[in-house]
Parts: sequence; C-alpha cells; structure tokens
Amino acid sequence: MSGFDSNPFADPVDVNPFQDPSVTQLTNSSSDGIEGFNPFTENSKLTNPAQTTIPAQITPSQPAVLQPSVEPSPQATASAAQVNLLRQQEELERKAAELDRREREIQNKSSGSTKENNWPPLPRIFPVKPCFYQDFAEDIPPDFQRTCKMMYYLWMFHSVTLFLNLLACLAIFTVSSSNGVDFGLAILWFVLFTPCAFVCWYRPVYKAFRSDSSFNFFFFFFVFFIQTAVYIIQAVGIPHWGNSGWILALSVIGTNNAVAIIMMVVAGFFTACAVMAIILLKMVHSKYRRTGASFQKAQEEFSQGVFTNRTFQSAASTAASTAAQNAFQQGN
Repeated sequence: MSGFDSNPFADPVDVNPFQDPSVTQLTNSSSDGIEGFNPFTENSKLTNPAQTTIPAQITPSQPAVLQPSVEPSPQATASAAQVNLLRQQEELERKAAELDRREREIQNKSSGSTKENNWPPLPRIFPVKPCFYQDFAEDIPPDFQRTCKMMYYLWMFHSVTLFLNLLACLAIFTVSSSNGVDFGLAILWFVLFTPCAFVCWYRPVYKAFRSDSSFNFFFFFFVFFIQTAVYIIQAVGIPHWGNSGWILALSVIGTNNAVAIIMMVVAGFFTACAVMAIILLKMVHSKYRRTGASFQKAQEEFSQGVFTNRTFQSAASTAASTAAQNAFQQGN
C-alpha cells in the first residue's frame, strides 16, 4: 500500500543530476589533471600528464656503404668528345674540298674555259708545247689519288725498262751480229710503246678516276690486260723478239758474262713490271666496283660521246649532204 500513499499532486522532489555518484567521481578524478595541464608548454598532451609514455626503442643505424662509381671521369669524357669533334671536322673539311672542286669544274664547264696543258713539263722556250693537263690534287678524288699515282709511276718505270732493254739489246748486238733483229725491235718497242702506254692505258684510268667514267674503266681494263700479258712475254725473253728476258739472258752466259748480267737486270725489270701490273689491275678493279660503274653506263657514255663529237657530226653531215647531192644529180 506504500505505493499508493504518495501524493501525486505534491511538488516533485528536486533532483540534482550532478549529484549522481558516477558524475561526481569522474569530476573529482579529472580535476587534478586539469589543474596540472598547461596548454602553452611544448610537450603538452590532451591526455593525462600523469600517465608516463614509454619512449620508442631506437634501433642502431647501419653504416653507409659507398658504391663504386661507374661513370667516366670528366677528363675522359672531354677527351672522347674532342676526338669525336676532330673526326667530324676532318670529314666536313674533306667534303667541303670535294664540293669546292666539283663547283670549280662546273663553273669551268659553264664558262667554257679550258685548262692550260701542263704535261709533259717542257720549258717555255721549247718549240713543242705540253699536250695534256694533269693535276692529281685537283682532278682526282682523295680516295683514288694513291692508286692513280701508282699507275703513273708504273708508266714511268715501264719507259725506263724499255730504254734499258734497248741498251741491253745493243750490248748483245755488239757481241753477236745475229742479234741485230733484237736491237732493231728494241728501238721500235721503245719508240712505240712508251707513248702508246701513256695514251692507251694511263690516260684512260686517269680520266676514269677523274670523272667516274664507266667507258674509260672498261677501255683501261681491256688494254691493260693486254699490257700485262706483254710484260710476261718480255720477261720470258723469246729470242729475236726484241726483249732482253730470262731466256735470252741465260743463253749469253757462256759467251759474255758482262752482257749476260746486263740482260738479267733488264729481265728482272720486266718481271717487276709484270708483278706490279697484276697488283695494280686488282687495285683498280676494287676501286671500280666501289664507283658504281657498269657496262650499261659505258654504252650510254660511248653513244653520247660519239653523237656529241663535233668531228663525227661534221663527218656525218658531210656524208649526208654528199649523198643527197648525188641522189639529186642522178634524178636529173
């Protein structure tokens, strides 16, 4: 019945919510922490300062290991760059010289100016003037100058050998009158083969290297192959052929040793000519394969050269006019 004794119309009892034991206990325990909290200190925390923090364990650092450097030194890099620049500069200078040479050639052709002949180098007071123009530095590209000069030296050695062959045949003619034929033919070979060799195989190879002419290359190969065979025959020395070769020189050993020695020296010169001719033939052929020449180009150059030749044109026009006049007269 006690539950019904309370008056429901009486004033309610004032209940202070802050008097709750749980609330008062919490405020009492945190009052000390708030009083000791200084927000302006550096190590202030929002947590209770009474709580102690355990510092983290610091692990000892490992010593740094230096890796070996694989990059090149500045001096090596600078020297390599300098070498590269020098090589590029040499290549550019070579190309500039080649372009300058070609430009001069084009200008000379366009202006119609002709170069003054300078070979053979004869004195100005001499009645005979030079017949050819020759300048290796200006006409021949640098890659072919050495080979072209060696061909020129071979022609000079060829001329000296023919002159010595004339003297050797003269010597054997003084010993034996039956060898007069050899002496006469030796004179003929010297007078004939010296200029013919210059015109028939040296000048074609010079013009082939100068203008990259396929026709001149083929003409040179044909003639120089025959010249190499002639060198071999002259070195053999068949009697009564006008050549002081090994056979003729050995046949004189029992008769006159001095003449035999002279003829053997000349036979050695002919042998050297044959060996050098074979070597230079291979060298020129290797250069020819690098120039891009072909038999078709040689045919085109030959046809263009023939039809553009003034002598051929004048001869063809003269023949055509003569034939037309004859046909007109016969018609009348």
